[in-house]
Amino acid sequence: MPIFLILISHLASVTAQEVEDESEFDYRRGSEKGPGKWGELKKEWAACKNGGMQSPIDLSNRRVKIIPKLGMLKNSYQPGNATLKNRGHDISLQWEMGKAGSIYLNGSEYLLQQCHWHSPSEHTINGRRYDMELHMVHMSQDTSVKHKIAVVGLLYKIGPPDAFLSKLMGHVTPMSDEKEGKNMGMINPQEIKLGGKKYYRYMGSLTVPPCTEGVVWTLNKKLSTVSREQVNLLREAVHDYAEENARPVQALNSREIHFYDPNPED
Repeated sequence: MPIFLILISHLASVTAQEVEDESEFDYRRGSEKGPGKWGELKKEWAACKNGGMQSPIDLSNRRVKIIPKLGMLKNSYQPGNATLKNRGHDISLQWEMGKAGSIYLNGSEYLLQQCHWHSPSEHTINGRRYDMELHMVHMSQDTSVKHKIAVVGLLYKIGPPDAFLSKLMGHVTPMSDEKEGKNMGMINPQEIKLGGKKYYRYMGSLTVPPCTEGVVWTLNKKLSTVSREQVNLLREAVHDYAEENARPVQALNSREIHFYDPNPED
């Protein structure tokens, strides 16, 4: 098999790890398909119940270790053809694999696949939950890399509208039977303003079934802003059960939370 086809096959298998059939689970408290039951719905979702490295978590100051050698988060994002999809449980912007650039972690490249939004935020900081959270999902094509998925997260509080979301808002439509989504043409992920240089890093999981573990999480310390109208539009577009599509905080267990601060003395 040609190397190109092997690569595409590998990336497709990784991509499939995040469930897109939103009818199989929901976010309702006490629901038979809610977060407390995800690990019982399918045997391949067992990690949602039994996993020891689940996400999201609370990023508590007392648990954080400052690690200067982590270094700045480097990316090489570029404009790529993108499709806006309403997946029922969230709104997702998906790029053609490998066409929108990448980030670099520990010397390895992770290609940007898609981004999506959760409201309220899934991660908390010192117990505080924010108004919204963005996840930028990346995949590694390097067969020597143990952890294939890397997610960059950004938390938002209510304030001025988010400029990147403003470009999409006119195209966010309520859930329908149309699964293909809307082609948005060339969109540059560089326009997602990740803010400051400080960030949290820990090992976790996908926050939707099958809750696959071994995900490298990087969460920006600096908050972005989003308008109440933008949050409401994202909530109204998805199914009723996903208007608040945040998985509850999971146990940290024995994991460490690392923190990068280029100027720790400031």
